[in-house]
Amino acid sequence: MRIALVAGEASGDALGAALIEALKRRFPGAEFAGVAGPRMTAAGCKAWFHSEELAVMGITEVLRHLPRLLRLRTALQSRILDWRPDVFIGVDFKEFNLGLARRLKRQGVRTVQYVSPQVWAWRPGRARTIGEAVDLILCLFPFEPDFYREYGVRATFVGHPLADQIPLEVDRIAARVQLGLDQSARVLAVLPGSRRGEVELLAEVFAGAAELLAGRYPGLCCIAPMVTPDLRDLFAGHCARVAPRAQIKMLDGNARLALAAADVVLVASGTATLEAALSKRPMVVAYRLGAITAFLLRNLGLVKVRHFSQPNLLAGKELVPEFFQGAANPRNLADAVAGWFEQPARMDEVKREFLRIHETLRHGGAERASAEIAELLTAWTAQATPVDSP
Repeated sequence: MRIALVAGEASGDALGAALIEALKRRFPGAEFAGVAGPRMTAAGCKAWFHSEELAVMGITEVLRHLPRLLRLRTALQSRILDWRPDVFIGVDFKEFNLGLARRLKRQGVRTVQYVSPQVWAWRPGRARTIGEAVDLILCLFPFEPDFYREYGVRATFVGHPLADQIPLEVDRIAARVQLGLDQSARVLAVLPGSRRGEVELLAEVFAGAAELLAGRYPGLCCIAPMVTPDLRDLFAGHCARVAPRAQIKMLDGNARLALAAADVVLVASGTATLEAALSKRPMVVAYRLGAITAFLLRNLGLVKVRHFSQPNLLAGKELVPEFFQGAANPRNLADAVAGWFEQPARMDEVKREFLRIHETLRHGGAERASAEIAELLTAWTAQATPVDSP
């Protein structure tokens, strides 16, 4: 069994690693190769390219890197076809993976998209073209398969692996002991993103909010888990200039531990918002894009939903404050964080909502995803194998 995978950032790397482990249990001796990060590599995937090479965001930002990305995709397509895998699995990173999947499917390769593109939020009509590119979509959220069913696309809810990995109740005391934090301190976890583009847009804003909060709350402890050393250095530089009083403590990775230790989280929109919700931590969410990208989104009517953070999308209402573009400024973010600190009853209420979301998503994610892939391959093999005449 040969399985090709492509993951384009840290969250996809984590999902891909969990899926590889589940597939290895189902297909002992299977080979895995493609575009991988450190977790997928540790799980046994041969990295032809590193996932950081794909980590770009936004319309104009992607355009700037487009020639390089197209060259990489062409080289990857040739390598996958030469390797002749039994299935190709795109892990999130929709634009790159769906284009690649379409080309591979035309060459007879079975294709799977793990993590549904959020077409229900941006361009619903595109669901049909996605069905032309992939044989199966593995959805992390329960409302997604019904959306695809309207367009005749095979999609299945498999749950979110993070919901299986994170306990229903995290141990705040143990996390603080491990990080060397005072048990009685007020702790703010600051997560400005896992991609350089995110951190460049949010670093000064998040540092500024932390500095304002440090002035309001003497003794406030700020911790910032960073995905890579480069991002750590980038954020630390902004913090030294903008937030000397906040004294933000940088962590190498350990995001889940930081979330467990925190009282409140200041976080960039993305998978980290779901991790914070599953850790039952109130949060304030920010999302910033390049000016041209943001202008296009607003003026072309591309956004079809009221909220963008995953907790609010899953709840169908605003559980946590979220700020976009200019509204994501230090004053607004600091005020919103302070709102959590000052309202413990509200914190308890949102934690109960997060528990409900957690229980809904705890569905055996990686194992169920591997079972759906196995079923796809079994059905394909049965169709391809001729039946002897009696």
